[in-house]
Amino acid sequence: MKLDLKKTAIDNGTKLFVSGEIDAYTAPQLKEALAPLTSEENSKTVVDLAGVDYIDSTGLGIFVGALKEAHNHNGELKIVSLNHRVKRLFTITGLDEVMDIDEEKEEAKR
Repeated sequence: MKLDLKKTAIDNGTKLFVSGEIDAYTAPQLKEALAPLTSEENSKTVVDLAGVDYIDSTGLGIFVGALKEAHNHNGELKIVSLNHRVKRLFTITGLDEVMDIDEEKEEAKR
């Protein structure tokens, strides 16, 4: 499966648009894209998952690691635009309690 990643600058950070499936094969690609973003001091990283229909435990682990890395550098990690199926995985695992997650597209709230 293919994973497409696109970055754009936002206030004090970067927004990463992810589309495709996040699984054991594509998770390293996601980790490689997130690592430099979350390791910047005082940076905000927003991950838009509107184009993601599937995520497995490997992908969830990438987000946990990215959250830890962001916190270690006084940064923020926010996940937005999740579909119902992907949001449910974050809820079942309890990650929605420790991560900043918003199902809605950010643009829709403005």
